[in-house]
Amino acid sequence: MTGDGTGDRRPLASRNTRWAQTLARRMTALSVTPNQISQASMVMAALAGASFWFSGAAGSTGMRVTLLILAALFCQLRLLCNLLDGMVAVEGGKGEADGPFWNEFPDRVADILIFAGIGYGIASPGLGWAAAVFAVLTAYVRELGRATGNPSDFGGPMAKQHRMAVITGAALLSIIEALWSGGSWILTIALWIVAIGSAVTVLRRGGNLIRHLKAKR
Repeated sequence: MTGDGTGDRRPLASRNTRWAQTLARRMTALSVTPNQISQASMVMAALAGASFWFSGAAGSTGMRVTLLILAALFCQLRLLCNLLDGMVAVEGGKGEADGPFWNEFPDRVADILIFAGIGYGIASPGLGWAAAVFAVLTAYVRELGRATGNPSDFGGPMAKQHRMAVITGAALLSIIEALWSGGSWILTIALWIVAIGSAVTVLRRGGNLIRHLKAKR
């Protein structure tokens, strides 16, 4: 199966960095479990989604800027949790029997919380939910491939790390927009990019899976 990384573990360059390995070792030495780290990612996503939502109704420019900064921070903390749970489980040898559930389920909840939160914050809930649905579908096709005995397809153009990069960048650029005009065009465009990019990713992964299944016959 083609794609930007295949196999049963998402290829991440950050996993090989010294800071990530040091942090993972420290987390492993504590009583924290990989499942707890995965569960914490949902909390970070909820805080990110709430920050985006409330930023749209902020009564002052200063409050909106603060909420956008927090939203970007919580999006990155969500990714940090996603990185560390796997490292603590695999490299730290603390994997649990129910680990596969907690490895996947929180990510789907996180995508919904973040993108729906943005949608409500910019008064376009339909767009937010569309981005959330297509984001969840990218993971569904990947897991469908694995369930049928194929390698997991982590290909883009809008895999999880790409979605979070787009949204984090949009949150930070929206700070300038808030100071300049008070609009929400940047987040609106970012949601369209995520929604369309995720739809393309679903089609691409689906096409890869169909070809792979036919090749087995």
